Amino acid sequence: MKQLFLSILCVLIFINQKVHAQFNFEQLIQAGPADVEKLVEAYSQPLLYGFGLGMNSGWTNTAQTLGPLHFDLRIMATGSLVPKSKQTFDVTSIGLSSNLRPADPSKIKSPTFTGDRYNNGPYMDLFDGNGNKLISFELPSAVIEDLIPTPQVQLTVGFLANTELMLRAAPKIKLGERFGSVSLFGLGIKHNLVRDFIPKDVKKTPFDLSILAGFNVLNYGRTLNLQPLPGMIPENSQQATDFTGQEIYGRFDNYLLQTTLSKEIGFFSPFVSLGYSISSATLGLRGNFPIPNSIRDNQVAYITYTDPFELKRTYLKTLRGDVGFQLKLPVVRLYGSYGFSGGYGMLSAGIGLGF
Repeated sequence: MKQLFLSILCVLIFINQKVHAQFNFEQLIQAGPADVEKLVEAYSQPLLYGFGLGMNSGWTNTAQTLGPLHFDLRIMATGSLVPKSKQTFDVTSIGLSSNLRPADPSKIKSPTFTGDRYNNGPYMDLFDGNGNKLISFELPSAVIEDLIPTPQVQLTVGFLANTELMLRAAPKIKLGERFGSVSLFGLGIKHNLVRDFIPKDVKKTPFDLSILAGFNVLNYGRTLNLQPLPGMIPENSQQATDFTGQEIYGRFDNYLLQTTLSKEIGFFSPFVSLGYSISSATLGLRGNFPIPNSIRDNQVAYITYTDPFELKRTYLKTLRGDVGFQLKLPVVRLYGSYGFSGGYGMLSAGIGLGF
């Protein structure tokens, strides 16, 4: 399953993506702890929102439940469509300190994680408390255009009393130096309410109605390498000078409550569902980071910040609707759906094996 999950994830990341614009997170860190938190939040907000919607997708495509000890192994790919209005942010409206401002006051729009992959954001000037300019750096371009991919590999097992249990899991997978590593774990449970009132010897129901609760968590990590710029000196002898072990880390928690209505028509089962999604994220930095602070002896001096920030936010508390279908063939099952929530659309497709 590890190799399968890795293959799907890599394919989704690189589909329609030319790596002309490399995302360099270290560019943002140079702003200092207070401002980098605001820049990271503005830059990553559509990613986190779309990612949360995607992680809460694909749990089920029918209200029916598997029989006891029946299994279904499915591979789902979801893409959250980011609206145009979420693909840029205004650097003057996110509460940056007076020490960090656009080099050109007429250029204040910068790409978020989604949007323009071929042009970077505006240059930003960083000043010390005395108004001395320390450095200039360019805000990064987008990484992807408007589709945030979210793959799922899920095992579903029929349980007792018209109930099925669902498992999503992948051990820590290294995706390379540029993307870092991820691990995933999730659990879900679904119950068919209609079957509680229909005798077991009746094979088909007029319709099926289920309730579902799901939870999954994804952990992320990536090493960083922010070193002092050439000619930069420590502010004083108390500043740490070991910058190995730098890392950005993240934890993404996703919760879903959902009710699904479906109708079996031969091997075809259309469905509609209504649910409530909650997604939260923790993003932070570990290690020592040199941040420009002042001018000393005509040189830029840095202060070393250890574990400079941790950002905790609940990005998603919203209703969602989904419509779709399941094609139930002798062994293979095909899935497709479209979801909508908060101005975002979600396209899902997948294949499963039932046994």
